[in-house]
Amino acid sequence: MTHYKLAFIGFGNVARALARLLLRKEELLKSKFDITFSATGIATGSHGFAVNPDGLDLLKCVEITEAGGSLDELSTKPVSNSIEVIQNSQADMMFENSPVNHTTGQPAIDHVRAALELGMHVSTANKGTVVHGYRELTTLAESKGHKFYFESTVLGGSPLFSIFRETMPGADLVSFQGILNSTTNIMLSRMERGEGFGDAVKYCQSIGVAETDPSADVDGWDAAIKVAALVTVLMDTPFTPQQVERKGIREITPEMIAQAKAEGKRWKLVCSAEKAGGQIKASAKPELVSISSPLYSMNDSTSGVAFSTDVLGDYSIVESEREDMVAGPIPTAYGLFADFVNAAKGG
Repeated sequence: MTHYKLAFIGFGNVARALARLLLRKEELLKSKFDITFSATGIATGSHGFAVNPDGLDLLKCVEITEAGGSLDELSTKPVSNSIEVIQNSQADMMFENSPVNHTTGQPAIDHVRAALELGMHVSTANKGTVVHGYRELTTLAESKGHKFYFESTVLGGSPLFSIFRETMPGADLVSFQGILNSTTNIMLSRMERGEGFGDAVKYCQSIGVAETDPSADVDGWDAAIKVAALVTVLMDTPFTPQQVERKGIREITPEMIAQAKAEGKRWKLVCSAEKAGGQIKASAKPELVSISSPLYSMNDSTSGVAFSTDVLGDYSIVESEREDMVAGPIPTAYGLFADFVNAAKGG
């Protein structure tokens, strides 16, 4: 039985869903994978910091933060920032889930670098670490004999990156097209059913999939950085969201929705990239899709992407909504959970 000490940098909706998932799967981890775990460090943006190498009460930490309390009282060491939590947690694996910085990837890159330098595996849902630090962090992880995984950065828990890494070695990705931002897809679907843009935004905020400031979603930044992450990793070409042709959905009106519906079409925030002649052209922008498009039937929180490679033609991954976890954090949390299991297995 191998015991893993875990550090959580960022303890928002996704990280707390991961904590609950780890606790729910605790017996399975023991019986099937010979893994036990304890949380030894947690850093939050607004609920303090806690370190205890002997183990924190993970469920209590979830309950305290959800009640608006502070974790400081649980700490057995004086820590006042995320790096100190990483340094003092004595963790074997760190989950990095701090807010995304689309421009620089910081401070998440520093968090991942610090954890890898200290000999930890790392799993992250932070797209900035991939877009702005993929090669550096991957090289560092390899030099330390540890894993830098990021399955949750695009399409939540769907095994997108690992499919290419493990089951499609040597395949050359030529192009992809998909819906990568489920929040805007929910908004457009609700507008198609007669709801105004403002009300659709408020709904997404009410279920926790849009922030108080929804600009990252509605202005296309989240979609653009996901496109950049796919290009960076799967096309092996450094790419930033600023290089993606980007346009959000603010200008989509109820009249445009109605006209499209009358023509048997739908507006979707389409993410795509194509490699040709050594150049990559990428975009994240609203497009009309017809009923013949695989994107047409991706409504509400459903998302997915179709890949074209030089050896297999088209290959698609679709993450469909389920009534008990519509657009919630559980699929993303599962991606982090799967990264943990794979890192522990040495995969």
